[in-house]
Amino acid sequence: MPRLYLSPPDVGQAEVEHVLDALQSNWIAPVGPKLDQFEQEFATAVGSRHAVAVSSGTAALHLALRLAGVGAGDEVLCSSLTFVASAAPIAYLGARPVFIDSEELSWNMDPALACEVIERKAAAGRTPKALVLVHLYGQSADITPILRCCEKHGVKLIEDAAEALGATYGDRCPGSFGLAGIHSFNGNKIITTSGGGMLVTEDAELARQARFLASQARDPAPHYQHSVLGYNYRLSNVSAAIGLGQLARLSAKVTCRRGHFREYARALSDLPGLVMQPEAAWGQSTRWLTCLTVDPEAAGVTREDLRLALEAEDIESRPIWKPLHLQPVFAAAEHHGRGVSDRLFECGLCLPSGAAMSREDRDRVISIIRRALSR
Repeated sequence: MPRLYLSPPDVGQAEVEHVLDALQSNWIAPVGPKLDQFEQEFATAVGSRHAVAVSSGTAALHLALRLAGVGAGDEVLCSSLTFVASAAPIAYLGARPVFIDSEELSWNMDPALACEVIERKAAAGRTPKALVLVHLYGQSADITPILRCCEKHGVKLIEDAAEALGATYGDRCPGSFGLAGIHSFNGNKIITTSGGGMLVTEDAELARQARFLASQARDPAPHYQHSVLGYNYRLSNVSAAIGLGQLARLSAKVTCRRGHFREYARALSDLPGLVMQPEAAWGQSTRWLTCLTVDPEAAGVTREDLRLALEAEDIESRPIWKPLHLQPVFAAAEHHGRGVSDRLFECGLCLPSGAAMSREDRDRVISIIRRALSR
């Protein structure tokens, strides 16, 4: 049987038609009507006034941090339970990440702990420059208490919604609350442009500066003139064409992934030691990935036993993110925690969750898990 991947792309006819239109019109450069349209439609979809399409979510976060004034020696609070790209741009700018542990309700940054750290640092005259709040595995963090604390102390809030497009926090989208929000269109995300990202903001001047920096910071002159250093970060018109087709099916993709989670939960509910990722009361998760934790004493198997059992059948699964405070590259970084993210990494597993995954493939995963626990 063909390998079953964790979250492969799901491309339809609309994407083909948009790309064909871009190619036939010869708009294949990093600008063009599809790019403008994608930015406009994306901004509307997430409830932000401005959107700037770039080459990756990492690039979007790098721009957001630079425009927030982050520089050498600054401290930036960041979720610890996340992918390395949430913190790498902090280091690009010469700043120091300060990692904050998760809470149990959503697996996202613990608001009480984050605010405690900000208050203590502010009292000591070391107020952090910014805070990168990650919305993990399709579920929004609890934004309001963190936003209030940031506003009180002048800390710039930047939301990493790379995994949470289509989620809600109350009646709004995560990524639309802070100075800027960032999204990712990597091949494994809810929607993809093959690679790419988006910076969203309410601030028109910030959006203008982001476009300027993302386009090599070229001054308005007939020749090539540059007064500041920029980046080659703009998304191409062809990639934006793929995004337009994907964005039109966002709601259906979220419904499909939530359906996978619901069926996994139903089929595995009688097995001891397996606990599905909770859904916090403050919003709806997209269930970008179906995640669960394994209690080895109750289940009789470890998370790694399950992963290897699936891999033996050519099915990809993956441990929950290894916390950044445990990563060798950030070994010297400051960390504040109570062991929540460490435990989730040790016992957490992500299951195949692609929008195009068939019921038969999902049942195959379920069968292997049930067989592994029955031993």
